[in-house]
Amino acid sequence: MVTVNEFLFKAVEETKYLNTNEIFLVRDLFKGYEWNRIFRSDRLILGILFFNYVHTSGTHLEPI
Repeated sequence: MVTVNEFLFKAVEETKYLNTNEIFLVRDLFKGYEWNRIFRSDRLILGILFFNYVHTSGTHLEPI
């Protein structure tokens, strides 16, 4: 079973392929069927963890 931290790592890795000033949702960083296979509770936790990652690390990402 994949953990939420592994999903977070995958999401962070996918941000490398984003263009400058591109607006996206965390779900956009996964293929449709991958996102649908993640339990709803894990998706909520993933969103919180991703938001915290953006605020605490020195990334080029900016939440809107």
